[in-house]
Amino acid sequence: MDYPVALITGAAHRLGARAAETLHRRGWNLVIHYRNREAEARALVARLNQRRPESAICLAADLADPAQLQKLAKQAGEHWQRLDALVNNASVFYPNPTEEATEQDWDRIMGANLKAPFFLLQHCLPALKAARGSVVNLIDIYSEKPLGDHPLYCASKAGLAALTRSWAKDLAPEVRVNGVSPGAILWPDGEAAVDETYQQAILAKTPLARTGNPDDIASAIAYLICDAPFVTGQVLAVDGGRSLNM
Repeated sequence: MDYPVALITGAAHRLGARAAETLHRRGWNLVIHYRNREAEARALVARLNQRRPESAICLAADLADPAQLQKLAKQAGEHWQRLDALVNNASVFYPNPTEEATEQDWDRIMGANLKAPFFLLQHCLPALKAARGSVVNLIDIYSEKPLGDHPLYCASKAGLAALTRSWAKDLAPEVRVNGVSPGAILWPDGEAAVDETYQQAILAKTPLARTGNPDDIASAIAYLICDAPFVTGQVLAVDGGRSLNM
């Protein structure tokens, strides 16, 4: 059987991994991109291949490196000789107040969240057009109503939302392009981690009064890729109603 193929960036953990598992259950082959999380990527691929042999691979790439970005697109399209979907999930998130932000912050955040998705799609475009495929960009509700002290992050995600709509016009009818904007699903980790007081303040503004589940995002991605052939240029907020009260 000739299965459709999806490339998901940053798919070794968190939302990217859940999206991979969801698409795999729906009969897709997966290209799992990672940068540093090799052990997690290989473990995910092993689980998927145990369920259906030769249905997943993982590829390492630093998306900030143009040569590696181009190589990733080439390898993803050549492994099964097709590419039906691209999910631009990988991103960088951390605070950087305007007074303290550096050019390095600018390059790091804009590079990961805006430049990499643009050029990765450019390199994947011939294969996506041939498959009449689709793209889903992971955006953020803060692209519309910014989060304090995150001007570069919010600008990068607003730019990705604009690219989503531009691509939907420019690449039609061969390729559909949509976005998913998560609200509070998984709390940030690492340098962007937040305390319980902050978490409770976010939930107080969320009509459904709880965090979402990674499956909520994965299901939205799968819907846009698999079940929405007449949907393009849309950004779907999956946020428990949070964007109503920001």
